[in-house]
Amino acid sequence: MKLGFIGAGNMASALARGIGEPVFATDVVAGKAEALVEQVGGEALETPAYVADAADAIVLAHKPAQLADVAQQVGGRATTVVSILGAVPTTRIEEAYPGAAVHRFLPNIPVELGQGVLCYAAREENPELLELFGRAGTIVRLPKEELMEPAMALMSCGPAFMALVAEALVDAGVLHGLDPDAATAMVVETMAGSAAVLRESGGDTRDLRRRVTSPGGSTARGLAALEQAGLRAAFEHAVTSVVEFTQR
Repeated sequence: MKLGFIGAGNMASALARGIGEPVFATDVVAGKAEALVEQVGGEALETPAYVADAADAIVLAHKPAQLADVAQQVGGRATTVVSILGAVPTTRIEEAYPGAAVHRFLPNIPVELGQGVLCYAAREENPELLELFGRAGTIVRLPKEELMEPAMALMSCGPAFMALVAEALVDAGVLHGLDPDAATAMVVETMAGSAAVLRESGGDTRDLRRRVTSPGGSTARGLAALEQAGLRAAFEHAVTSVVEFTQR
């Protein structure tokens, strides 16, 4: 299956690298489509219509506000449409592309390393499409498309949240005399290792905390300080803020 990207920005480029197949691409910004195909192979084309003619499935990776304009340019040429547009439900894509099979993915930046998360919603699944996108990470099928917004807060915004946590830990270590580079290495590798342990245990966060925490010990004191400082409430507020913003 040949993919055609309409829009070649950061997320489109990350996804294409994770999938690892040559693509057709176009973008309104000069040079972006060319940069994408230079990385993964394929061909940069001048218009969305040309991409739709060349590809088996088009991937909508443009600005959400460009939906109607791009659909008009495609002009019914696309039979399979994949949207990675944030806060644009499948019903709107189907209205813009009547008669096409519509699939909605919500990827995050780690897809570029094949370690991303892609939330997925569609009326009918396409096995070939799922195999391609599955190369970029873990596909999570959502029972209701309305859950895309809270999912976005966790997995799409999540890398930025995790980066802030890492930054805060590094800063705290530097405050107590650690070298910044050494502190960064400690935090990054600890996050990666902890994620690996959680993956192996099926996400059992309580067990990991139990294994690290001795009653009355240093980890217990640190966890109590985080709870007292409102860590859970801060993340709840962050997720709620994202959901409310995307549902405006």
